[in-house]
Order: sequence, then structure tokens, then C-alpha cells
Amino acid sequence: MKIAIMLFDGVTALDAIGPYEVFAATMKCEVKFVAKKKGLIKLDSSMGYLHADYDFSEVDSADILVVPGCSPPNYKTPMNDQVTLNWIRQIHKTTKWTTSVCNGSLILSAADILNGTIATCHWGSFDLLRSLGTIPTDERVVRQGKIVTAAGVSSGIDMALHIVAWEFGEDISKGVQLILEYDPQPPFDAGSPKKAPALLVEQIRGMLQEFDKR
Repeated sequence: MKIAIMLFDGVTALDAIGPYEVFAATMKCEVKFVAKKKGLIKLDSSMGYLHADYDFSEVDSADILVVPGCSPPNYKTPMNDQVTLNWIRQIHKTTKWTTSVCNGSLILSAADILNGTIATCHWGSFDLLRSLGTIPTDERVVRQGKIVTAAGVSSGIDMALHIVAWEFGEDISKGVQLILEYDPQPPFDAGSPKKAPALLVEQIRGMLQEFDKR
């Protein structure tokens, strides 16, 4: 299968690399990193880069489109860039699966792909997702027809494993999970606002809101 992972300056690395590792491990996929301009793509951490080998003009179709997210306020750039949004709309017409990770669903919403549908994103962006005409849910992976959205950063791995199972069968998806040794055993049970201490949730929510104002 042909997979296009969209990159943009300010992208969160794991949003893109998590699904990449899953799809690459199947040995059944051709994965391309695509951006408005090919070359180095600065990460939201400002501590490194990914590399886009293709620009939008070189990729006009894909079986699977992956739109990763970013930390606020970096999502404002792709959300307001008509060249980027038009490319997403064009690729979406050709896909078997159109997907997003984390705040990538905000970008899909800006491209008018999620209007009125149920989708997920990072929990800190639910209000913004709702303001864009999309119905947020705290499910980790949400499938609506051919559109699949994943919650916060690490959930892109789960999303990709689901798609591998749907396309190639559960045995191959289980094999990929084993290859990656994806067996989460975090030191703390604080990975969602439902589980984390209330004070911590409010502290992180406030921090995200401050970032969003920049």
C-alpha cells in the first residue's frame, strides 16, 4: 500500500514516526514523507528535524494519508495554509483511509473533512475541535467510514496497528506489535485526564492554554 505522511514545520515527531514504524514493519507498504517543500522539517520541540523526501506536487494520491499533529500554536500554520489544505482534500479523494494523530484532526477539520463527524484529538484541544464543527470524543482511536482519528501523540501507534489489522489481518498486526515490542507498561497511571490527578490535569491544561496564546 502507498502511504503518505504529511509533514510541516512544528510537527510532533512521534505523531509521524509512530505510524511510520508500524507501516514499515509490515514490509507491505511504501511510505513517503511529504511536505509543502521537501527538505528538513523542524520539530515542535525545536530540537531536531524530520526530512520530507517529496513535495506536494510529487504525490497526488495515496492509499493511506496520515496527518500528524503538533503542539500549540504550531497547528495554526497548516490550518491556515490553503496550499496544504487543498493538497489534503485532493489526497483524501484518492485514499482508502484518511487518518490523523493528535491535533492532526484540527487540520483535517480545517480542510472540511470532519464536518459533523465524531473524531478525537489531544484532550487539551477538544474545545477547539468542537468549534471547527467536529464532535470530540475521548476514545483513543475513532473510525468514521474511511476516516480514522487517533488521540494524543502515542495513540498513532494504536491507530496504525488497527489499520494494519483491517488491511492485512490480525496476525500480521500482532506480528508488527511484537516486532516493535509495543507492550506499554508506563510507570504511572496518569496518561489521560480521567486517570491523572485533578490538580495535575488543571496545571497541564493551563500550560497548554498559555502555549496556545503565543
